[in-house]
Amino acid sequence: MKNPQADTPGAILASAHRSFGIEIAALQALDARLDASFEQAVDIILGCKGRIVVTGIGKSGHIARKIAATLASTGTPAFFMHSAEAIHGDLGMLTGQDVVLALSYSGAGQELLTILSVVKRMGARLIAMTGHPDSDLARNADLHLDAHVEQEACSLNLAPTASTTAALVLGDAIAVACLEARGFSREDFARSHPGGALGRKLLTLVRDVMRKGDALPVVRADTPVPEALAEMSAKGMGMTIVLDDARRPIGIFTDGDLRRLIASHGDIRPLAVSVGMTRGPKAIGPGALAVEAATQMDAGRLNQMLVVDDDGLLLGALHMHDLLAAKVI
Repeated sequence: MKNPQADTPGAILASAHRSFGIEIAALQALDARLDASFEQAVDIILGCKGRIVVTGIGKSGHIARKIAATLASTGTPAFFMHSAEAIHGDLGMLTGQDVVLALSYSGAGQELLTILSVVKRMGARLIAMTGHPDSDLARNADLHLDAHVEQEACSLNLAPTASTTAALVLGDAIAVACLEARGFSREDFARSHPGGALGRKLLTLVRDVMRKGDALPVVRADTPVPEALAEMSAKGMGMTIVLDDARRPIGIFTDGDLRRLIASHGDIRPLAVSVGMTRGPKAIGPGALAVEAATQMDAGRLNQMLVVDDDGLLLGALHMHDLLAAKVI
């Protein structure tokens, strides 16, 4: 039956504010209640020789799955095990070196209590996260984390809302504390997220995106300007690299150099490319991060940058479009 109060102007926003208020109050109470048990839980997880197995069922199962994913992506090997599936064979995933983090607000779920005896028999450690410290799960765990809330945001005080938020935040706090204790860095994060934007920025090297070989526009210093222009047009980098006899870059000839040369000399056909080239072109090593090259190019307002080895020999070249295509900027 529809609640007539729902038609009252502002009723929907008032409901939202009420939900926010209840959940914020639950988190504030949880924060004030944190004690040594949280530190002990983190110590147990940090000392784990196996994996962190996060388990739950129903809404707690959804939160458990997210906590397992957060732990795994921040340096703590973990996976989710559905409590109902566990008692039908998935307990085979578990070893005595693992730590089980079991989520159940009531602490009375039959599936988790069934798992409890197996975990104990195997010698794995068990951390329980419940809203009832006197529950069977809490009392039989090696350690209990109290995620109690005074009320749910649900107006019926039935649907798991504030309680699942409290469990999620407590799980996030564990993951972050472990991350900081391990000295987990941005580079470590990138290695476990190679498909993301941060992974591309921190793992993509210049050698991965540079143009090389026949794709490079190259000429000698005595090459006539018309031939240099043909090389530029054929390779599509808006420039050509000018090399000495040892294949060391001594300059680049760009579209801007061409305009300046025409303005100063008029007829450019008899001129060698060395007359108008830009000397001392910017270069970077192949092992540098592509994002570092992008930063230098942006600071110097460059569209191109050369790639050279330790001896200054040409290896490749970058165009800003290459970096954009690789999504490192």
